[in-house]
Amino acid sequence: MIKRTKSWLRAFFGVSTYEATGLLILLPLLCGSLLVVPAYHAWRSKGTNQFVTEQKTLDSLLAHWPAVIDSTAPPKLPARFPFNPNTITLNEMDSLGIPVAVARRIEAYRANNGKFAIKSDFKKIYGLDSSLYKSLYDFILLPDARVSSYSQLQPATNFKTVEPADINTADTTQLKKIYGIGSKLSARIVNYRSRLGGFVSMTQLNEVYGLNPELVNRIAEKFTVKPAFEPLKINLNCASEQELRQHPYISGSLAKAIATYRFQHGDFEHPEGLLKIVVADSSFYKKIIPYLSLNP
Repeated sequence: MIKRTKSWLRAFFGVSTYEATGLLILLPLLCGSLLVVPAYHAWRSKGTNQFVTEQKTLDSLLAHWPAVIDSTAPPKLPARFPFNPNTITLNEMDSLGIPVAVARRIEAYRANNGKFAIKSDFKKIYGLDSSLYKSLYDFILLPDARVSSYSQLQPATNFKTVEPADINTADTTQLKKIYGIGSKLSARIVNYRSRLGGFVSMTQLNEVYGLNPELVNRIAEKFTVKPAFEPLKINLNCASEQELRQHPYISGSLAKAIATYRFQHGDFEHPEGLLKIVVADSSFYKKIIPYLSLNP
């Protein structure tokens, strides 16, 4: 077969046997080179079609993907509700977006007889972000630092007409005789006294919402705590968690800790047992001890 092809090439092209052999080798290579380009384009077209098919499949999957991947969806914001920094619980602070470390500092500050008198006092807590403080500002149930006038308070009363009285038996009428004390403030004093179980020190008036130091000093000039006064006490071993948390000095988290301690260890043998609870320190113990009892 090869010899015939060589003879045909020699006769057709008029070349020698050597040259016919070269043509026999060269012609298949030339034919192959002509097929390379079409084969390449065919292969590339097939790959492109596969890519397009896969792209359409991905687009279809993305179209049915849950809405959670939508980056334009607004983030979930912390809750916002009115609160008093002097009484707010750990759970409520967490709902407001206050970091745990900052919430612990607030509790420690209050346990050491710290008092938030005006809104800007809350900003002084170490670690509280300024932007978070601004977002909470309108919900803080404390006086604004800029409010300093007594334009809406009752007219001055002659102090000589105010007889010294027991702060724990004074009614709203007696309290309103103090310049700067109106119906709302006098009612707050009486209500807080009732929740507390009675005042054991005149300094506790600083804990009443709306009373600034000047008003507290005016009240202290005309009222006093009788030396023999005994406040209403809470039975540390019998009071329920709900009853405990109703006292202004006992937060929800502390009430739960007390109830848990009693469940695990039994009744308290001494009021000092509160010091075994992590959230209660010595300063808090001194503050609350007049209101505690172990006997029914």
